Amino acid sequence: MILAAGRGERMRPLTDATPKPLLEVAGKPLMQWPIEALAAGGFTELVVNTAWLGEQIPARFGDRFGGCTIAYSHEGQDFGGALETAGGIVRALPMLGDVFWVAAGDVFAPDFRFTREAVERFVASRYLAHLWLVPNPAHNPKGDFGLADDGRALNEAAQKYTFSTIALYRSAFFAPPRCDIEAGNPLGIKAALAPLLRDAMRSGLVGAELYTGRWADVGTPERLAELNR
Repeated sequence: MILAAGRGERMRPLTDATPKPLLEVAGKPLMQWPIEALAAGGFTELVVNTAWLGEQIPARFGDRFGGCTIAYSHEGQDFGGALETAGGIVRALPMLGDVFWVAAGDVFAPDFRFTREAVERFVASRYLAHLWLVPNPAHNPKGDFGLADDGRALNEAAQKYTFSTIALYRSAFFAPPRCDIEAGNPLGIKAALAPLLRDAMRSGLVGAELYTGRWADVGTPERLAELNR
């Protein structure tokens, strides 16, 4: 699943007429980078959620692109706006498998490799989610989560890293007792992801590893311009 529903408030005025995932880095829409990386890893059945200016995304990519089939979860069309990260994922659950990748369509990580080996390791583990963390950028110096020596993600740690948004999940992660939203989110309930992750971390059910390749949260026009330079 590629997350592409956000408003991109900090990117205004660029996002007043263009959804953030369609802003270009190195001549490609931001979300084309993870689409191509997923396809290179053999993951060719994609789900994309949309909301703000959401009609532009299927107009750009259609239902087939770069060897991938793309299904859409139109949160804006169905509910008038984005459902936040967890709400959006739960809305799309009926279209997703028991184990699935999630990546943000507005994060630039051109060196990341989506591999079958990573999926196999995750399936063989006890974890419900596995996160890729990155060294803290200047705009998030305190980080988000820690990383234990045994590979568990931690709520609290002396050294914290930033969540890259790239992760593997089991569908069971988005079920009770962590998440009480019905699969498919028929009521359009908005829900953030971080509280669910923190709850699962307290039970030792989230794994993590460090990714040190190129990565940027393209959160402001200045960061976009810097990348394109």
